Formats: sequence, structure tokens, C-alpha cells
Amino acid sequence: MRRFIADVAFLIVIFAVQNCIFPFIPFLSVSPNLVLILTFSYGFIYGPRQGILYGLMAGILMDFFHSGAFGIFTLFFMWIGYMNGRLSKYYYENYITLPLFLCVINEFLYNLYVYFYRFLIRGKMDFPFYFRSIVLPEIIITLLFTLLIYRFFLWYNRKLELLDRKRAVS
Repeated sequence: MRRFIADVAFLIVIFAVQNCIFPFIPFLSVSPNLVLILTFSYGFIYGPRQGILYGLMAGILMDFFHSGAFGIFTLFFMWIGYMNGRLSKYYYENYITLPLFLCVINEFLYNLYVYFYRFLIRGKMDFPFYFRSIVLPEIIITLLFTLLIYRFFLWYNRKLELLDRKRAVS
């Protein structure tokens, strides 16, 4: 239970940093999608069940913050958590290539999803412009932040597992 509360608090902090701090940094033209990094990391490390759970929480946070039909982000983040959770059998702690590849794929799918539900439905069909100006820079910045956050996330999980083991022994 303590781990779950710590993970929810971590998700809320990541969400707040993504939506309240990064948009005000002047040299960032796009902000990294930290919630997506956290969701696919949880799914990739812990499996599909935990991926769906954290995807649900991340999606609800995104749906509350962004306008539009409620449940659009929840559905997507649950799907991301589940699909990356299915790849958890390939998880090795020191293997960074697969998480980086997953980051690029997930970020592209996220932006494609946003394009479809936010722009294409309204008749804005200039996808090459959207790709050049939003998708590609966001993929690059999210990839760079994945290098930092994923390592921190692994360290954080190791510490929580160590605390869980010590608590189970005593």
C-alpha cells in the first residue's frame, strides 16, 4: 500500500511538472511528455496489470486537465500501459535500447492520437506541418528526458523494493 501511495504521489508530481512548469520555460518550444514516460515505464517494468492501473490514473489526470471528451486520454494511456506491459518479459534493468525505442513509438502514437481527436475531426488536415512543428520536436525532447527519467525511475524502484524486502523480513 505504501508503494502504491508513493507511486501515485510521484505521478501527480510528474503531471504537475509537465503541465505547470515546462510550458513556462522559454527555451522549450515543446514540452516532454513525462506522464507518457511514466506510464510506459510502469507497464514495461511491472507488466500489463500495473500498466493498465497507472495508465488509468494518468489518463484520468490528463482528462481532468485537458478539455474535450472525457475518457479519450484515459483510454489511450490504459492501452499504452497494457501494450508496454506485454513487453515486460523482455525487461532487463540495464537494457536501455528497448525503452528508448518504446518511447519513440509511444510518443508518435500519442501525437497521432491527439492529431486525430483534436485536429483531423475539425478538418485540419495538414499533417506534414503538424509532424514537423509538433511531433518531431516532441519526440526528440521526450527521448532526451526518457534517458534521464528512466534511470531515476529504476533507482527509485530499486529503493522501494529494498524497503519492501526489509519490511518483510522484520
